[in-house]
Amino acid sequence: MSHKNDNKVVAIIADPLDNQRAGVHVFTRELIQALVDQGKGDQLLLVREKHDPNLDIKQIVVPNIRIPIGFASLRLFFIIPWILRSRGVAAVFEPAHFGPFNLPRRIKRLTMIHDLTPLIFPEYHRWHSQLLQKLFLKGILRKTDWVFTNSKHTSQDVAAFFPFTKNKIQHLYLGKHPAFRPTKNPARLKELGITKPYFIYVGTIEPRKNLELLLEAFATFCLENKEQEIELVFAGQMGWKSAGFQEALAEHPYRDKIKLLGFVAFLDLPILYTHAMALIYPSKYEGFGLPIVEALACGTDVITAKNSSLKEIGEGAAFFFETDDAASLAARMEEVFYSEGDRSLKNQQHSEKFSWERCAREFWQKVEGVVK
Repeated sequence: MSHKNDNKVVAIIADPLDNQRAGVHVFTRELIQALVDQGKGDQLLLVREKHDPNLDIKQIVVPNIRIPIGFASLRLFFIIPWILRSRGVAAVFEPAHFGPFNLPRRIKRLTMIHDLTPLIFPEYHRWHSQLLQKLFLKGILRKTDWVFTNSKHTSQDVAAFFPFTKNKIQHLYLGKHPAFRPTKNPARLKELGITKPYFIYVGTIEPRKNLELLLEAFATFCLENKEQEIELVFAGQMGWKSAGFQEALAEHPYRDKIKLLGFVAFLDLPILYTHAMALIYPSKYEGFGLPIVEALACGTDVITAKNSSLKEIGEGAAFFFETDDAASLAARMEEVFYSEGDRSLKNQQHSEKFSWERCAREFWQKVEGVVK
């Protein structure tokens, strides 16, 4: 790959493709695919930990060796910047909101901020994550040429914490994969051990998701609707500080009605969403809330907390409850459970506001404006 061509190339620090499966992974994967679909693949250069032979995009592999201690920092602050400088790329995009670092001014910097929870809710993060944000984020945002966020609410948070970003910030709504559409498959549902009506939560099990409140609300719902057969399904892995959830689960009076599926295969998610009474997403704070859009795309009702970007993404379709009020959540569960009428089409139409095609198009428009 010649340096002559590279001065028109946008590098993407694509580590999330290789080191996680959560929301940032989905964003990075889907944005890249949408850019390829729009004919931008030959202008991309992925810097990542592993090579993917199925991607017809230039890739530079820089393994993230765990030993010796400190190599990860060396890789991030020196090795990758050196490679990018030597390649003479036009711009670098960091989709995991930490960098890019140590670049000359001629290389434009683009940074994605998914949320500011390490600063707003430090108690929900490991100490080193809090420290890194406090030490580096302000400097990163000062040096970056453009800041992307995933919602208007996140943009407002960033501008409030870092007022100097006000004139260089833009939200890019995330999208949903075409697989998320009404998908009925009772046989597969039975294979997953689900044979009764159910509410579902999708995501990592961690304190910020407010799942102990969900357990409390489910107990109230079961107590007040003893004649009804209903289950609560959790689709997601145990995350950091999940001990409180596990204790509450073990002591739950309706433990036999609660199923933990753990990590769920991608193609099973549309089935789980479609057959559910509702997705319940009780998080205390979200930068976007991707499961909300995925569930609505499957025609499924959504019950979510009235806070942060959740109000923005779900407005006009979701059923909202007060964030820390288990009784309010139980009431919304009853409302959905006993409601009549089919909202599937309305929910699907609402989800159409969010597309990866639009996300990629608006991203590239800004890239072209920055890289002149």
